[in-house]
Amino acid sequence: MVKYLLNLFFPPVCSGCNSFLLTNEKVICTLCRHHIPLTNHHLIPENEAFKKFYGRIHLEYASAFLYFHKKGIVQELIHKLKYKGHEEIGTILGNWYAEDLKENMALKTADIIIPVPLHKKKFKERGYNQVTSFGLALSDELRIPYNDSLLFRTVYSKTQSKKNLLGRTEGIETVFDVSFNEKDHNKHYLLVDDVITTGATLEACSRALLKIPGARISIVCMAMAQS
Repeated sequence: MVKYLLNLFFPPVCSGCNSFLLTNEKVICTLCRHHIPLTNHHLIPENEAFKKFYGRIHLEYASAFLYFHKKGIVQELIHKLKYKGHEEIGTILGNWYAEDLKENMALKTADIIIPVPLHKKKFKERGYNQVTSFGLALSDELRIPYNDSLLFRTVYSKTQSKKNLLGRTEGIETVFDVSFNEKDHNKHYLLVDDVITTGATLEACSRALLKIPGARISIVCMAMAQS
């Protein structure tokens, strides 16, 4: 009854274009789903996300679901997820992308999903990690356990989106660390994040995880910046 009244006076709108959602639509309207820019990375083993890390770190697999363009649908979705508390966006993107990834042979051996972590202070300020809902959706659909305590952030920093290219990469290699024991050895870790830009954050997280003996790394992200 309460939900009905809320929908009556505050009808749900699309997170991509802010138009009213139809009865059978959830979070993202059909029109936005049709126009949203898919990368189709899952169809290309050595895709542009994978190539982003050539010569930097060895990966088993890498992909992003969507292309991120300034003032586009994906930017609107990520902004609302990251700064407006719309964690349901991460869930729907995770469920959607999982359908593409279920038959991916490289991920069949993934043991644990690891989110790129926030610093404790940043987490307290925001109240949530914007990657959590995406990672948990992938975990549920792909049947891969989720662990948000193995990898942690040691340094508090300002929002990456407000930094220039140099600011995003400067000192990033010392920002992350891991807390592990013998049971974490020889595992294939699937690292998840929101947007691949320079790749510096994901590289730093991967290097931290590679401190674990026998660790292997794959990366899956919601989106990838495209110029």
